[in-house]
Amino acid sequence: WRALPRGSPQQLAERYADLAASHCEALRLREEKESDNVRLQLENTQLRRETRRLRRENRRLFQEILPGTDAVSDKPATSDLAAEAEALRVQLERLQEKHRRALQQLRRCRAAGGLAASELDELLEEEEK
Repeated sequence: WRALPRGSPQQLAERYADLAASHCEALRLREEKESDNVRLQLENTQLRRETRRLRRENRRLFQEILPGTDAVSDKPATSDLAAEAEALRVQLERLQEKHRRALQQLRRCRAAGGLAASELDELLEEEEK
């Protein structure tokens, strides 16, 4: 630089100051990245511990599921659902038959004059609704 006509000591000092400032900035950024890296590694370690704890808790909870339920879905097993559906179907059929017989009885009472026509009409209207 000194050999060049434009390379005055002042310019060299300015360029050296710029280089020093740039170097300081690079060092600051490097230290910042290193501290961020350490912070992230600690956070990662804590999250791994938390994940292991939650997995253990999850396993424990699924082992406590009541008998007759699927451990995966926490719903009654398929065979239990089918048996319950069949029982409900049979119960519905019985109730429908009782209802049909009750309506027949009401009609017979009406025909025999045992119930006032208005009472029976109200009951039958309720049924139709």
